[in-house]
Amino acid sequence: MARVIGIGKQDFEKIRTNNNFYIDKTKFIQEWWEADDEVTLITRPRRFGKTLNINMLEKFFSVNYKGREDLFQGLDIWENAEYRNLQGTYPVIFLSFADIK
Repeated sequence: MARVIGIGKQDFEKIRTNNNFYIDKTKFIQEWWEADDEVTLITRPRRFGKTLNINMLEKFFSVNYKGREDLFQGLDIWENAEYRNLQGTYPVIFLSFADIK
C-alpha cells in the first residue's frame, strides 16, 4: 500500500505511527544539539515545517516519551548511539502558537 503524504500534519508521533510519508529531518536534532547555542531562533515561511520540527524535538528529548524508540528507529538520528542514549532524558515544555490567529 502506498504511503500517504500527511499534508498539514504537525504531530511527529502521528506521522510516524500512521506510517505517513516523512522526509527525515532528524539530523537537525544532532546539528542543533552540537551547536550549543544559548538561544535558537527558527525562522521560516508559513507551512515550512517549523512546528513539526519543534514537535520532533519534543518527542525526542521529553521524559514523557522515554522508551519510544519506535518513533526514531530507521531515521538518521538513531544510527548514533550517543543520541539514542539522549532520547527521553529531559523535561520539555512545548508551546505552539500555530493555531493562534
